Amino acid sequence: MAEIKIEKKSPVWPWILLILAIIGILIYLFASDDDQDDMREDTTGEYIEEPVSSGQEAMNNATVVDYVSFVDSDQENMDLSHEYTNEALAKLINATDAMASEVGYDVEADMQEVKQLAEKITQEPFETTHANSIKEAATKLEGVLQNIQQDAFPNLSGSTDAVRNAAEGIDPEELTLNQKEDVKNFFRESAELLEQMNTNQPQI
Repeated sequence: MAEIKIEKKSPVWPWILLILAIIGILIYLFASDDDQDDMREDTTGEYIEEPVSSGQEAMNNATVVDYVSFVDSDQENMDLSHEYTNEALAKLINATDAMASEVGYDVEADMQEVKQLAEKITQEPFETTHANSIKEAATKLEGVLQNIQQDAFPNLSGSTDAVRNAAEGIDPEELTLNQKEDVKNFFRESAELLEQMNTNQPQI
């Protein structure tokens, strides 16, 4: 009787595992490519998110940056010479004017009034009405910033409210040196609002 040879079939499962592994690698590679579509590599080799373009860029105005840096440093002490207050007001006036120019808002008349008020502060250091001039200047600047915000940055109304509250917190009847923090708070809130305007795209 002839011997019947039976050949053993090679197992199929190693091939199945190999195919699944290849599919898994391909899925991983495609997923990684999709995740990196919105990323770009900077000079340090780190990945940062690519900003979404909507036709306009954030402004990053140097005059605004200068005012924000001055307020953030806050190294000056307020004294009878009122040098810090005068310099802060001068930089705030310039920053507000620069921001108005960026968005096409005319503030020339308002800025002239504020400049006159700022000049009063450095005159007669023992004058007791400086707080009144600071209050008037702060109120005028707050109004200008609010108009700019409403015209070009409608999403920043909360920051405008903070500037208005800070301006209202300055007491015209109180000596300026007795309310240093209130005055500085107005400068800080104004700097925060201007910085937000400077780093956001105006909606005009």
